[in-house]
Amino acid sequence: MPVKKDKNGQRSVEAHIEVPGTPEEVWQAIASGDGISSWFVPSKVDGREGGETVTSFGPGMDAVAKITAWRPPHSYIAESEDDSGAGPSKVATEWIVEAREGGTCTVRVVHRWFASTDDWDGQFEGHAYGWATSFFRMLRLYLEHFPGQPCSMFQLSAFSQSPGPETWRAIKSALPVDAESGHVRSGAGVPELVGVVEDLDVTDPELLRIRETSPHIVAAFEGMDGESPELLIRLERPAPGFAHIFTMPMGGPTMVSARFHFFGEHGAKAAVQAERDWGAWLGERFPAEA
Repeated sequence: MPVKKDKNGQRSVEAHIEVPGTPEEVWQAIASGDGISSWFVPSKVDGREGGETVTSFGPGMDAVAKITAWRPPHSYIAESEDDSGAGPSKVATEWIVEAREGGTCTVRVVHRWFASTDDWDGQFEGHAYGWATSFFRMLRLYLEHFPGQPCSMFQLSAFSQSPGPETWRAIKSALPVDAESGHVRSGAGVPELVGVVEDLDVTDPELLRIRETSPHIVAAFEGMDGESPELLIRLERPAPGFAHIFTMPMGGPTMVSARFHFFGEHGAKAAVQAERDWGAWLGERFPAEA
């Protein structure tokens, strides 16, 4: 997944994963608002050429893109524009579904942009790293265990005034993991959470290289002794689903992010109380700086 460059100045980076399901089932998961919200972040999709996608990473952090190609159930392209100077002025993101033998599909995401310098290469390689090691794992969990089920999703964040490694140790002590079984059960004074950790063993040489070269990824691993500062947990309680909890240094404070996806009727009921409980715990454990 290194950045590819052509003679016209177009650059691209790609990530992919193999998931269970027919092309139509996988398309629903990556090209509809309900589907994307079931494994990623709250999203809306006006599924047509000329329509829009809106992806919400938190209050005031909506990413809007215009759909420029729509070919269900095979691919679509959404283009986003940014005049802030924090990245390329226009980025095209293509989603591709390719049927495989044995009832699976390969999902690819390709980011393309124009640039005459390498200024943003590390940033986009970091995006590819995130897809490959985090969000695509949740897509596969969703399609393996909860395809088509109604999802109740919420996301919470807090800011720790401690460095990344210290903040991560606080998370790990609140959610101790049995080293042999991978079973996790929240500790005393922590909202109910019971499940099994989905292991992450990164061996791809390109992904390992990105850990050393992409600024955001380098910052996340600094002082971690190789440990990835995230937990992906397939939940048993408070409801069937999964939780993704991670930390990210922000050039001062450390952001703590927790995203929960609950499924089915019980999940809808449990999500209301769980969002209250986890919001209160994060606010108490990582209070805002006075």
